[in-house]
Amino acid sequence: MDYLKLIEKEIRKQRFGKEPATLYEPIRYIMSLGGKRLRPVLVLLAYNMYRSRPSGRSLKLKTSGNQTLQQIVSFAVAVEAFHNFTLMHDDIMDQAPIRRGKPTVHKKWGENTAILSGDVMLVKVYEMLSALEPELLHKALPIFNKTAVEVCEGQQLDMDFETRETVSEKEYLNMIRLKTAVLLGFSLAFGALLAGAPEQDQKLLYRFGVGIGTGFQLRDDILDVYANQDKFGKQVGGDIISNKKTYLLIKALELCKGKDLESLRYWLSAKKFNKKEKVLAVTALYDKVGIHTLASKKADAYFRESYALLKGLSSGVSIDDLTDYAKVLMSRQN
Repeated sequence: MDYLKLIEKEIRKQRFGKEPATLYEPIRYIMSLGGKRLRPVLVLLAYNMYRSRPSGRSLKLKTSGNQTLQQIVSFAVAVEAFHNFTLMHDDIMDQAPIRRGKPTVHKKWGENTAILSGDVMLVKVYEMLSALEPELLHKALPIFNKTAVEVCEGQQLDMDFETRETVSEKEYLNMIRLKTAVLLGFSLAFGALLAGAPEQDQKLLYRFGVGIGTGFQLRDDILDVYANQDKFGKQVGGDIISNKKTYLLIKALELCKGKDLESLRYWLSAKKFNKKEKVLAVTALYDKVGIHTLASKKADAYFRESYALLKGLSSGVSIDDLTDYAKVLMSRQN
C-alpha cells in the first residue's frame, strides 16, 4: 500500500480554514512542504499490521470496526499536523531560517503570524481527532495529551540546555526522548489502538517507537553536522552555530583534551564569529575524537534494542513492513 500517496492526498484535501487567509495560508504552506511523513506512516503501518491480517488467525481485535480507511488516514494526518505545529513554533524559538529547503513560516510571514497559525493548528488537531468513535476517543485522548505535554517538556529542556554550561548524556537522551521519540511511540500505539490491537501490543509498539525515535534524533544530530546541504533540507551546521547541546557536542566536551578543549570552549563562548568558520572548526574537532562513529554506534544500539521488543507482539502479527521501514530510517541521509 502506498501510504505516502494516501497521506499527501489527505493533506491536500485539508484546508484547515478560509479567512483570514493570512492565518490559514501558513498552515497549508508548512503542511505542503513534504518531508518523510514519518509519524502518519507509522500510524498506518501499525493499523495495517492488525487490520490486514491473513484470514484464519485467531487474534481477536477489540474494535467495532466502524472507522473507514479514509478516516484512519485523516487521523494519521492529525498526528502530522500536530508535529508541524511543533515545528512552526520550534523554528521561531530556534530562529531557524530554513525548513525542508524552504523559508520557515516566521521568516515568510513574521513571528506573530507564525505563533497564531501554530495555535490554530493545535486546535485543528483536536477537531480532527474528535471524529473518533467515542470509545476510541476516550482511550486515545489521554495518551495524546500526555504525549503533547511531553513534547513541550522536551522543547523546554532543549532551550534550558542552551544556557547551561554542562549537560549530561543521560539528561540529553531524556530530552530527545520527550521532544522527538514519544510522538513516534504514540503514532504506533495510536495506529494499533485504531485497529483494536491488544493493549500489550500497543504498549510494546509504543516502546518500539520511542526507541527508534531516539535513534532517529541521534541520526538527525549527526546529519545536522555531516549531511549534504542539498539533501538535508535545513541549514547544515545549525546546531553548531547555535551551541545546541547535542549528543555530539556533549561527547566532544567529554573527549577533547588540552588545546582542543580550549578551542572548542572558545567557539562556544564566541559572541561574534563567521558562521562557516565556526562550523568547520568545530566539525574538525569532532572528527579528531571520532564523534561521528561514536554517535552512529549509539543510534544503532537504540535501533537494535527496539527490534528485540517486537518479538513480544501477539503471535501471527507480521512485522516485516515495520522493520523494513525502521531500517530505512536507520540508514537515512537526509
